[in-house]
Formats: sequence, C-alpha cells, structure tokens
Amino acid sequence: MGVASIRFNKNEQGILNFLKNHYHCDTSSLLKKSLWELFEDTKDNEIIEEFEKKKNPEFFSFEEIMK
Repeated sequence: MGVASIRFNKNEQGILNFLKNHYHCDTSSLLKKSLWELFEDTKDNEIIEEFEKKKNPEFFSFEEIMK
C-alpha cells in the first residue's frame, strides 16, 4: 500500500475541511473518492471520444429506448 504526503495551503485546507464535513468522511476517504471520480471521468471521456470518431453513429430517441 502506498503512502502519500500532501501539503495544502490555507485555502486548500479550508476546502478540504469543508468537503470532509459535507461528506462526513476523513481526509483519506475523501481523496480516494476524488481520485476514483476523476479516473471515472477520464474513462467516460475516452468512451465519448471513441463514439464521436464513428463516421455514422446511430442515435435513438427516448421513446425508442423505452420500447
């Protein structure tokens, strides 16, 4: 397991404390949650970019999907 030491300035520490209180978690859990969300966003963007490269993508209306 890796261990990281992070330095925060006064503003960053204030944001960290706000988020820890908002999500009711400790610093480690908050940073892990943020890490996974950024990773997920990156993977989602890769999927979107691949879709957008298609020459003739197929789209469906909401009604078609719900059938």
